[in-house]
Amino acid sequence: MGCGTSVATETRGKIVEPDDTAKTPCPALTMKAAVLIQRWYRRYMARLEMRRRYTWNIFQSIEYAGEQDQLQLSSFFSFMLDNFTQLNENGPDLISQLLDPVVDPWLGRETGYNLIPVPESYSGPRLSFPLSVSDTNSLLGAFKEQQTLHARYVLQLLYETKKLLKQMPNITHLSTSYTNEITICGDLHGRLDDLLLIFYKNGLPSAETPYVFNGDFVDRGKKSVEVVILLLAYLLLYPDYMHLNRGNHEDHIMNLRYGFTREVMQKYKTHGREILQLFQDVFSLLPVATVIDGKILIVHGGISDQTDLDFLSSIERHKVKSTLRFPRRSLEKLDIDQSQRQMKRGRSTASSRPSSSCSHSKNQRTPNQRKRRCGQRRQDSTVSTSSSSSSSSSSLCSPRTPSALSPRPCPSSPSMPCNVNVLQVPFLDSLSSVAPPLPLQHDLEWKQIVDILWSDPKTQEGCSPNIFRGGGCYFGPDVTQRLLTRHGLQLLIRSHECKQEGYELCHGGKVITIFSASNYYEEGSNRGAYIKVGRELVPRFYQYQVSHTTRKLTLTQRVRVAEGSALKALKEKLFSHRSELLSGLQQYDHKNTGNVSVSDWAQVLESVLRLDLPWRTLRPHLARLAPDGSVEYKSCFEDMESGIPLPQVTPNMAETLFRYRTDIEIIFNIIDKDHSGLISIEEFRHIWHLFSAHLGVDIDDRAIDDLARSIDFNKDGSIDFTEFLEAFRVVHKLENKDQQLNEKMDGDKYS
Repeated sequence: MGCGTSVATETRGKIVEPDDTAKTPCPALTMKAAVLIQRWYRRYMARLEMRRRYTWNIFQSIEYAGEQDQLQLSSFFSFMLDNFTQLNENGPDLISQLLDPVVDPWLGRETGYNLIPVPESYSGPRLSFPLSVSDTNSLLGAFKEQQTLHARYVLQLLYETKKLLKQMPNITHLSTSYTNEITICGDLHGRLDDLLLIFYKNGLPSAETPYVFNGDFVDRGKKSVEVVILLLAYLLLYPDYMHLNRGNHEDHIMNLRYGFTREVMQKYKTHGREILQLFQDVFSLLPVATVIDGKILIVHGGISDQTDLDFLSSIERHKVKSTLRFPRRSLEKLDIDQSQRQMKRGRSTASSRPSSSCSHSKNQRTPNQRKRRCGQRRQDSTVSTSSSSSSSSSSLCSPRTPSALSPRPCPSSPSMPCNVNVLQVPFLDSLSSVAPPLPLQHDLEWKQIVDILWSDPKTQEGCSPNIFRGGGCYFGPDVTQRLLTRHGLQLLIRSHECKQEGYELCHGGKVITIFSASNYYEEGSNRGAYIKVGRELVPRFYQYQVSHTTRKLTLTQRVRVAEGSALKALKEKLFSHRSELLSGLQQYDHKNTGNVSVSDWAQVLESVLRLDLPWRTLRPHLARLAPDGSVEYKSCFEDMESGIPLPQVTPNMAETLFRYRTDIEIIFNIIDKDHSGLISIEEFRHIWHLFSAHLGVDIDDRAIDDLARSIDFNKDGSIDFTEFLEAFRVVHKLENKDQQLNEKMDGDKYS
C-alpha cells in the first residue's frame, strides 16, 4: 500500500516522456491479431448458423411428419365411413357424427341465433348487422383485452359471412387501378399478436389499405377464434377490400388435430357444435385463389403439372368440405358386367351376378385387408374441352383401395393378355378383372383443390408426389413457367411453409413464399412478413417479429432456446419409438455390448423415424460415445421416462400410447360429444377398437380394461381424458438441471 502511494506521488511531479514503443505496435502483430479474431468470429458464426439450420430442420421434419399422420388417420376415418355402417353389431357409428354431421334443423333457420339470449352481465362487444366501423373497432378492443365474443354474435357473423361467400367466385380478380397498393399476408395460425401488429404497422383494412390473407388463419395458435372472427368481420365490412383465400388448415378434419376444434369447444361449451358446423361451411366456401391485374396469382400451397385455372374457376368448391377425404367411390360404380364379358368363357358364370361381388367382398374382408394403406393415387385420364385432368403427381394417403382391390398383374395366359392396369375384384372363390374407373368430375375437382392447397415448390424440374407432407405435389421451375405462360401471368405468390426470414424467393424469382406468423416454432425461431404490391407489380417485403422476451436475448441465447425446444421434441420422438429403435440397433450389436458404430446408429434412426435429419451432427445431443468411438445407443433414452408408472400395462402398449397420443385425442374428441373431457368406460373401449383398427394391430382387451381402471382414479365410471393425456407424455429428467445450468451461464455472462 505504501509503495503504491510513493510511486504515485513521484510520478505526479515528473514529466512523463512519450513511449514510442508502447504507442506504435508492430503492424505484423496487429494484422495477425485481426486475422485471429476474424477467424474465431467466422467459426463462431458458422457454428451458430449450423445450429440454427439443424434446429429448423428438426422443427420442420416433425411438423410434416405430423401432417402425414393426420392424413393417414383421416384416410382411416374415411375408410370407416365409406365401408362400415357401424363399429360392431350393437354400437352406432361413432365417427360419422363429426366427419359427416347431420345438420340440425335449427341450423337451417336464418334467424336461429335470435333464440340465444345475451345476458345483461355480458360485457363484451354487442354487434349489429350490417357491421359498421365501430363494431370492428369494438371487436379489436375486446380481443386485446382477452374478452370472448358471445356465441349469438359469432353465429350471426358466420351466417352473414356464409351468405356473402356464396356469391363469390372461386378465383377473385383484383386491380391496382383502384388503389395504390395491395397487402398480401401469409399464414397466421391463430397468432392474434401478429395480426394486430400487421394492422398497427400497415393500417386497418379499408378502401385505402386492401388486404389479401392467403389461408391458414386457424390451428396451432391459441387465438384462432379471435383471428378468424376479425378477418370475417372485416370481410363483411369491406367485401371489396378484404379478401380471404382458403388454406389447407381451413378444414374441419385438420382442425381436429391442430387445435381449432378444441379451442371452439372450450370457449363455446353450449353452442360449440353449431359454431363448428358453420365454420365448416364457411371454410368450404372461401375462394381458392386470387389474381391481381391478371399478372400475379395467389394460392395457398402451390400448383401441379395439371393445374388449370379455367377448370378451377368452374368447380363447385363448397362440395370439398375437406381435402383430407377422397371422393367416395365404391365397386358399384365399376362396370363389372362389361369387363367380365371380356373374360374367358370359363368364367362367364361369375359375370352373371355382378351385384353380389360388392357385398361379398365387404363381408369377407380379413383384418389385414381392413388395415389402412397409405399410398399415392395416380390418375392420368383427361377430361374433354376445358376440363383438366387430375394431377398425376399429387399424393394423398388413402385407404379406399383395400388390398383385395389393389391393381395387380394377371397371371400370364395364352388366351388372355396380361394388363397390369386392371383391378382384381374378389368374386366368390375367384378374381374378376375390372377396368379401373375413369376419374369422376368430383374426383377431378377435389384433386385440383388438393394441389393448390398442399403443394410445395422444389428446385428440380418436373412434378412429383409430395411424400414429405403426404399430400399435393412438389413442382419445379418448369411447371411454374408453363402455368405462368399459359395464363399470361408473371408471378406466383404462395404461403404454406414457414421461412426463417418470413419470406423466400425461388424459381428465378417467379415464386414467392410469404409467411406471417412470427415465432412459429419457438420464441425467436422466425420472423413474420407481408408483401405490398403497387401498380408497377413489384413486390416489397416488410418483416417483423412479435416479441415479449426476444429483444432481451442475444443471438446466441435465442439459438439456444430454439435448439433446446427442438431437441426436446426430437428426444420425445426417440422415446416413443424406443422398441423399434432398440430392435433395429441390436441387429448391428452382434456381441450384445450396447454399442454400435456411428454410421449404423444414424442409419437405424433414419430408417425408423424417417425425418431426414443430420443424425451425425445431432449425435452429441442425443447419445454418448464409448471410449472406442462407438455409440452407446441405450443412452438415447436414459434421460426420459413416462409421466406415470404403468405396472399393469405392457411396455409396448405404453409406448404405443406415447407415439399416437394425438391420434387418440382426436378419436376421443369425436366420441366425447359434449366435449366435457369425460367419457365412460364403454366409450373408452370404443376408442381402442377404433385405434386398433387404425393401426392394424391387436390390443389385448384385458390390458385395455386394466388401463381404464387405473385411469378412473375416483372410481365413478368415467375417465378424465385430460389427465390421461397428461399422464402419457414424455418427462425429461434432465430438463430442470439444464434450465438451471443455462440460467447460471447467462448470469455469469452478465456478471
